[in-house]
Order: sequence, then structure tokens, then C-alpha cells
Amino acid sequence: MKAKLKNDAGIIKEVKVGFSWTVFFFSFFVPLIRGDFKWAAIMFLISLLVGYFGYGLTAFIVGIIFSFMYNKLYTKELLSKGYYPLSDADRDIFNSKDYLS
Repeated sequence: MKAKLKNDAGIIKEVKVGFSWTVFFFSFFVPLIRGDFKWAAIMFLISLLVGYFGYGLTAFIVGIIFSFMYNKLYTKELLSKGYYPLSDADRDIFNSKDYLS
């Protein structure tokens, strides 16, 4: 499911809501490409640290956990930077997934 956010400068961003298949397959490269360097570094460091102690197998579990969390983290980050839902339908999508709390 996708929804749109807009800021006061008129920039519109389309964000996905729910599970992130791109993070599942491409890990920290997704926030890196989106310009979300903070979460790219966090995801990389956690995967590296957990993977080191679990011989690489546990890094896969970290990827699954971030796949469920990342879209919500990214959207909330945009909302804190002044973005807001473009339409009432977008607002309803965010409310149904508890993004606007």
C-alpha cells in the first residue's frame, strides 16, 4: 500500500506502508539510496555487530525485523521534518497503520 506526503515547499514523496520487501532483500542499501543516512548506518552497524557474534546467521534475523519496521520509521521521520498527508485518503492509510500517533 502506498500513500503520499507533501511538505510546505511542495515536494511530494510517495511512501510505502507496511512490510518493506526492498529492505528484506537489499538491507541497509534502501535507506542509503533514499538519503536516510542515519538509518542506513544504524542498520549496517546492528547487522554487522549481530552478524559477527552469530556467525552471519543472526544478521538475517535483523534484516527481517527491520523489514517490518523501516517503512514506519522512514514515514515518521518525514512527518517530523514537516511533511503531511497529501489527502484524506492518505491520512486514513496512515491512521489505519498507526503512523500518525
